[in-house]
Amino acid sequence: MLYPTINQLTKNEFNRYELAIATAKCARIITGEYVKQREQAEASMTGNKETDKPLNTMIDKEVRDEKAVKIAIGRIHKGEYKIVRETPEQELN
Repeated sequence: MLYPTINQLTKNEFNRYELAIATAKCARIITGEYVKQREQAEASMTGNKETDKPLNTMIDKEVRDEKAVKIAIGRIHKGEYKIVRETPEQELN
């Protein structure tokens, strides 16, 4: 059985499609975090092998080691990200 369940994630307010879209959007945000951290780490490298820290130690362990979708599901479950249903007026803009 998968944890958390779909019912726990949606709290019976949203359907599976809305959950899938929200998870994908959150995963894109997390991937953006990883890319930003990696760029900053690469920029701080001086080229000196003796004094530079390894690149992987300068990136947050969670975004470095886990899949973005898994992190997104965890953050939705913890309440760090919220699923918001757009109204028809918002969809037109």
